[in-house]
Amino acid sequence: MTESSHPRLLRWAHSVLQPGFAGTTVPDWVRRRISEGLASVVLFGRNIHGPEQVAGLTAALHAENPGLVVAVDEEAGDVTRLEARTGASRPGNLALGTLDDIDVTEQVARDVGRELHGLGITLNYAPSADVNTTPLNPVIGVRSFGARPDVVSRHTAAWVRGLQSAGVAACAKHFPGHGDTVVDSHLGLPRVPADAGTLALTALPPFIAAMDAGVRAVMTAHLLVPAYDSRWPATLSRPVVGDLLRGELGFTGLVVTDAVEMGAVADRYGVPGAAVRAVAAGADVVCVGGGDAAEETTARLADALVNAVLDGRLPERRLAEAAGRVREFAAWAGTLRRGAAPPAGAPGLGLAAARRAVRVHHEPGRDTGFPLVGVPHVVELSPATTPVIDPGTPWGVAEPLKTLCPGTTSVRLGERQLQGGDEDVLDRLALRPADGRPLVVVVRDAARYGWMTRALTGLVRRRPDALVVEMGVPAGARPGAVYLATHGATRVSGIAAAEVLAGRTGPA
Repeated sequence: MTESSHPRLLRWAHSVLQPGFAGTTVPDWVRRRISEGLASVVLFGRNIHGPEQVAGLTAALHAENPGLVVAVDEEAGDVTRLEARTGASRPGNLALGTLDDIDVTEQVARDVGRELHGLGITLNYAPSADVNTTPLNPVIGVRSFGARPDVVSRHTAAWVRGLQSAGVAACAKHFPGHGDTVVDSHLGLPRVPADAGTLALTALPPFIAAMDAGVRAVMTAHLLVPAYDSRWPATLSRPVVGDLLRGELGFTGLVVTDAVEMGAVADRYGVPGAAVRAVAAGADVVCVGGGDAAEETTARLADALVNAVLDGRLPERRLAEAAGRVREFAAWAGTLRRGAAPPAGAPGLGLAAARRAVRVHHEPGRDTGFPLVGVPHVVELSPATTPVIDPGTPWGVAEPLKTLCPGTTSVRLGERQLQGGDEDVLDRLALRPADGRPLVVVVRDAARYGWMTRALTGLVRRRPDALVVEMGVPAGARPGAVYLATHGATRVSGIAAAEVLAGRTGPA
């Protein structure tokens, strides 16, 4: 097929694609595709250098089409696009769920929405409505409000209300729930083992709560759920999208796919094959991460969708329905974008919430030197994070401690430097730099990484007085004389932990 052969089909095909792109200005190919029917784009950290630049970028996009949907993946926690260079100024979902104050959750979400609205962004891929029932989950973790459906449900609803009250559409993800998985769908195909009855009680309630709160979009997950469909991953499954989400749960809003280049679907069906199958299954928008190859990928997917209609794999009425739903959503979002900006939130809201989310376990009867007495040495054990987190997003406790306790020294090490739990390395880390000084060990999801657990155990064995800060999901034992859990690795979570360690604020 040539791109001029079926202009109506091609325009519909463009309208259901949502590509990302490289750079901080609008590429010529995006302008061209918008004129050919492209109805939405998604921004990533690579597109964002600062508020003025982002506002200029979205203004240029809306100059091409005032109704263009501009989306972003701003969870406001460990996954942040707006603050990927600085670290998030708001705590993430697990911290909010631990705090369990729905008014605070709603305020944080409203504050996010206010910022996005001011930048010209109309759709936010948040909140994560996943119930993190598997503590070793490699891709959800602190992105979830917690492991209990009731907690996740009420905070999901609060996040939706807060964000949408500021004029930005929310999107509950990752349907029908990515919390009970041990595989990262960026890299492989997760399988959810639970039966339908269990899922109805655990995974689905937060999505129902989001719908009751008026959520405008739902993002599907790339995972296999045999309870609903033993063949196709949820994003590509008619029983999941058509029968369960649309039929049984009655969702009438926009259904968006997770990025179709992710390994869970692309490795099995190819990117064009996954896109076609997703729309056939009931998705309205195909999210395409893009990057440097975005122009070529967008062209391939538009052609693939048109060809699928022509050869009968994709009913024309389904493509037309998806395109129509995108138009309806764009009209609604455009009205909100042109509305008055919401009032600014309370100053320091994010840090105040992060402080309240810190939990401290202090062994009774032990002389631990807590709060810190003297200038500490900090050892940060750094894992390779999931691809959804922008590389280089700042995290940790060492930097804020250096501000509070001048003279603080630190080292950050990953798996490569600690392979095999080298005893001499542990001796150097635990004893020599911190000779006579407090030792603070900072970890992130330590229970998920054997190398990190071994290193942490070795350090605490050498220094029983060590103070341990867990910035991921707390799990299992609480090592160290003092154990702090921040429930997230955002910038404000690091500041909050440093303040508690230095005795500047009290633990919750």
